[in-house]
Amino acid sequence: MIQADALVLLINSLTKPEKKKFRSNRKEKETDYGVLYDLIEKSGSVSSQDLKTAFEKKRSDANFNVTVSYLYKLLLDTLLSLRENQDSHYSLFNQILKTRILFEKSLYEEAFQNLELIKKKAVKHENHIALLYASRLELEYLLFLNLPDISETALLNKHFQVNEILKNIRKINEHSSLYELLKHRIIYKGNIRSQQQKNALNDLVISEMSITSSHRDSFEIKKQHLLFQSNYLIGVGDYKSALQSFKELNTLFESDQMYWASQPFYYVSVLEGILDNLRSIKSYDEMPYFIDRLRKIQPSTEGFQNQVAALIFLYELYPFIDTGDFISSRKLIDQHKDTLLSKMDSLSLTLRAEISLNISITHIGFKNFRAAQKTLLNEIIRGNKIYMLPLYRTIRLVNLIIHYELGNYDVIQFESRSIRREISKVEKAYRSERMMLSFLGKEKRISLPREREKTWKKTEPELTEIRGDIFENQLLKSFDFTAWIESQICRIPLSEVLKGRFREIRIS
Repeated sequence: MIQADALVLLINSLTKPEKKKFRSNRKEKETDYGVLYDLIEKSGSVSSQDLKTAFEKKRSDANFNVTVSYLYKLLLDTLLSLRENQDSHYSLFNQILKTRILFEKSLYEEAFQNLELIKKKAVKHENHIALLYASRLELEYLLFLNLPDISETALLNKHFQVNEILKNIRKINEHSSLYELLKHRIIYKGNIRSQQQKNALNDLVISEMSITSSHRDSFEIKKQHLLFQSNYLIGVGDYKSALQSFKELNTLFESDQMYWASQPFYYVSVLEGILDNLRSIKSYDEMPYFIDRLRKIQPSTEGFQNQVAALIFLYELYPFIDTGDFISSRKLIDQHKDTLLSKMDSLSLTLRAEISLNISITHIGFKNFRAAQKTLLNEIIRGNKIYMLPLYRTIRLVNLIIHYELGNYDVIQFESRSIRREISKVEKAYRSERMMLSFLGKEKRISLPREREKTWKKTEPELTEIRGDIFENQLLKSFDFTAWIESQICRIPLSEVLKGRFREIRIS
């Protein structure tokens, strides 16, 4: 991403307290970087080229790229200073940097006192990396001063403590690696459908049990164990036990709030992961429990508060979208128009794109294609900024659906060629993408009942196979393109197809 584009996104994501802090640090308003900041704040989601043109009109003698780099650095410094008071992780490492300065200035006693405080706080928050760094720094400083007033026993004890920290870090890393391998196997090989496939995971399961049994008191190990266990149980189809593991994971976080730092970022991330898994297995009845956990979180910053509110909104909206209840989804969207949806610029790219996509899908459900197109327009324009997100592929296909419904076949041909070029570079592309591009490329719609019946008999087996593929479900989770194709061929409203799919799942 061009740094100017990144700067625009950064400024648009600033909360009111962050903007206030930055303004208070500005020495003069009419500096080059001050003019650039004001331009971006007033313009909103401006392109880097338009921003450069506007800036050069106001400051013809200034270098645009240099000003962008300087403002970018200033903003990051401001955000870092704010985070120190909000998160123990930032605070610990900032204290370490301050200790280095103290030692460089020959304030040895103060430096060692600082290191002791850092180590105590790192132990309290189970921040093993900060603890290791502070412990090694202490030994380096002692050596620099020729090991003053320390016995060999005390020195050996410090070495032993460092080795114990390294063991803990290694165990946590081993556990994280097992969880990552499990996720990779489930994503790329699919859910376990036979005893043979289940046995293929035995190496991970046995290793994971070994680590957990030897470190039962560690919060990090407990957390990783429950993440591993819940995802394994989903993989083998034991959803009831997986839900129980999710609840245990939630209880672990609620009972050990000291590990949240000042802001429960990781806890929110865990709740989001739980809700995402529940959505994947269509267990919508279990979602309100975890949505309620999100509601009980009390963020201390406006930005984090908006993030939590956006997640609550999305996971209340998903069940309506997924089951074709577009009437309820529109009511929910209308309820948030003047609150959350009026603050979209303060949200992250991912959340903003996700909300826009689902609002657009709701419009499609009501055949309001112009409104759907308008909703997605900003995300398409921001394409070069969100193209790395998996959601971007879904957005482009939904955009093609809108053009198909509006009869813009020239646009479809142009966009389809672009998407095909990108797919050709991907090692494992989605079959549903290729099927959609093939279907959308046919300008002539199927009209005769006999022709529709013939097409459906030919298409249905492939659609069924795609829906049963775990890899394909990564794309279909955001929007069921197979349901849309069925609605087009069979001339059934999309809402009815989605409702029918959900009824089938509940019966099975």
